[in-house]
Amino acid sequence: MDQRPHIVVVEDEPTQRQLLVDYLDKQSFRVSGADGGGALRRIVERELPELVLLDVGLPGEDGFALARWLRERSGRVGIIMVTAASDTVDRVVGLETGADDYIGKPYEPRELLARIKSVLRRVTGAQASAGPRTRMGRRVLDLEKRVLVDPGNGDEETLTSSEFDLLKVFAENPNRPLTRDWLLEVTAHREMEAFDRAIDLRITRLRRKIEADPAHPEAIRTVRGVGYMFVPPKD
Repeated sequence: MDQRPHIVVVEDEPTQRQLLVDYLDKQSFRVSGADGGGALRRIVERELPELVLLDVGLPGEDGFALARWLRERSGRVGIIMVTAASDTVDRVVGLETGADDYIGKPYEPRELLARIKSVLRRVTGAQASAGPRTRMGRRVLDLEKRVLVDPGNGDEETLTSSEFDLLKVFAENPNRPLTRDWLLEVTAHREMEAFDRAIDLRITRLRRKIEADPAHPEAIRTVRGVGYMFVPPKD
């Protein structure tokens, strides 16, 4: 079985799509081309790729809508938006949909390659980090017992289902900005009130449990205009 990272290039212009497919293939990636949302969905149904290179200006269903769909499918697939516009609004919207990075046309192939490798490192790191225990601030999340552990004395603190699910999502996606809407969607529970969209309040409660200084959080950081990001300790 081919173990090379699988990248999907979503670009409606045939020549440009093929150039990208050929270039990335020569860089030791396994590459599939897609001319739009329909082709991308068929590929994803067969196999979730490690990364999707997604053109914003697609006819019909644009890249932003496809990025949202991809992020709903998985928090681990890497998404790089490709846009012909240098407008900051496009960049912000792209990140709000859950994209990991963006690059504007025209771009240098080496810059694109560097961005792809950077996102792939985060993707593979996310998959590797979800072990039985994950250090989060001053506490340790035990994924099997579903508790927070004080590494100093071994004391355990139980978590509600929604608290555990939220911390688990962060543990599986280190160093990746996650939107508020996506966090709420993937951690929603039936017992939650339909109007409860206060993800910020849940983050505040979790920070009190894991941060050394909740007023200046280091583990769960705010990403302005996007949402939140879990940053593992360096030690």
